[in-house]
Amino acid sequence: MSAEFELCPGRKIGGSNPCFIIAEIGQNHQGDIEIAKKMIRMAKDCGADCAKFQKSEIEHRFTKQALERPYTSPHAWGPTYGAHKHHLEFSHQQYRELQQYASEVGIFFTASGMDEMAVEFLHEINVPFFKVASADTNNIPYLEKTAKKGRPMVISSGMQSMETMRCVYQTVKKHNPNFTFLQCTSAYPLPLEHVNLSLIPEFQKEFPDIPIGYSGHETGIHVSVAAVALGAKVLERHVTLDKSWKGSDHSASLEPAELAELVKAIRTIEMAMGSPIKQMLPCEASCHSKLGKSVVARKPLQKGQTLTLDMLTVKVAEPHGMRPENIFKLVGKKITVDLEKDATITDAIIQD
Repeated sequence: MSAEFELCPGRKIGGSNPCFIIAEIGQNHQGDIEIAKKMIRMAKDCGADCAKFQKSEIEHRFTKQALERPYTSPHAWGPTYGAHKHHLEFSHQQYRELQQYASEVGIFFTASGMDEMAVEFLHEINVPFFKVASADTNNIPYLEKTAKKGRPMVISSGMQSMETMRCVYQTVKKHNPNFTFLQCTSAYPLPLEHVNLSLIPEFQKEFPDIPIGYSGHETGIHVSVAAVALGAKVLERHVTLDKSWKGSDHSASLEPAELAELVKAIRTIEMAMGSPIKQMLPCEASCHSKLGKSVVARKPLQKGQTLTLDMLTVKVAEPHGMRPENIFKLVGKKITVDLEKDATITDAIIQD
């Protein structure tokens, strides 16, 4: 079983703890803080554990040339990529306001630090954990600086190889024991044939001392539920209030009804996972009482006879007696009473 650690105050992940569900608001708020607050409330109402955003210090994340590039996408909020990104970026004060609102609502709040300066700001406002976006997972200097701050880390694996993830593991582990990897494929929306849920058990084998989770960009909820059934201890899904809104992430996001259904399905699956110990359970007693079979005499037997297999058979009997799987252990034993045909063979009538 994977190691467990406290991801947020009072909330552990890994081991037998419930899956931690992150509602990734990202930049689906359209640059409107009131919409962002509605999305935080929605995440809470739907049962998510955490509302997550994306924080950039834009001039530290992008080069001047990248920001000046003309941006003609139908999802653009400005004529250049820089204007587009600035429209969607909340200020430090707005982030503090959103954090306070999340606290009032009663849901954990954090963000992906999309560059080193953004991580510094998130550390300053005391987020419970750092999310490392897939684009920074192979950014080793960034990882080292982030890990050294000592906060738990959730690290997505999109666009990376297993070899790179081994390097990431070694890099982070030197400075911080509390982190988790998320299986992730960075496509929006994600075609089902590229989800690769089989990587969840592979990650579990490769990194048995950390929890493994899943960051999904597919449509619908079924794949994410399956990820939890495969052992994902953290689940991240993009959320939106309206899939038709402008923005490339909306089509791969869950609307409120879908998020609520996903949370409900995950909690149902977790309950159904139950125990790995196979045994007859109390809830099966009624069925066993009516239909459970026992070893009985195939024909009349006399006291003192030595049992052979042809003297015995298996039937639904009253009272219950020796279990069918023990029939071969009776061969060669003597009985201490006369038996009629179909009489139950019990421990009490077998000579020691």
